[in-house]
Amino acid sequence: MNVAVHPPKVEVFDIEAMTNTDPKGRVRRVDEYRLADFGLFMARPVAGHPELAYFQSWLLPRLGLRVNKWDMHPGAPVYQDFYIDVVDIETGPVWRTTDLYLDIVVHTGRDQRLLDTDETLAALQAGLIDQASAERAFDRAYQAIDGIAAAGRNVDAWLAGEGLPVTWRH
Repeated sequence: MNVAVHPPKVEVFDIEAMTNTDPKGRVRRVDEYRLADFGLFMARPVAGHPELAYFQSWLLPRLGLRVNKWDMHPGAPVYQDFYIDVVDIETGPVWRTTDLYLDIVVHTGRDQRLLDTDETLAALQAGLIDQASAERAFDRAYQAIDGIAAAGRNVDAWLAGEGLPVTWRH
């Protein structure tokens, strides 16, 4: 395996401070946090990025997923409708996600792809995650892929059918 491997990325969501700390330690202001009985919604601008303008996420502890929608700057290419991170989630006044490397890209109604299996296996081999974490990641990813496919490759419909009626800002 010839993959650059890194420790799992940890991100922090401080509801009271209205901040989001990315894996590199950059603290960003959040426009909206919304708590639901099934998860946490976050929305914030993306400053200084050439393509991304706005970022929205739902942290869904029961599924072990972070479901993301990105709004692009005018004229920037759109790479997907949803980008889903497979994560471990700690809840509380401050939420934390630990990325388990696997990602799912969804084009609504068209297709979906599982990404970074090589990275996950390299992290396991390097001892950055344990066997249980790798198995949990693959289980979550395949359950999501099956569910999204069964819902016509519609992430919102799949989540609603799972009892997770997410809503977005735009």
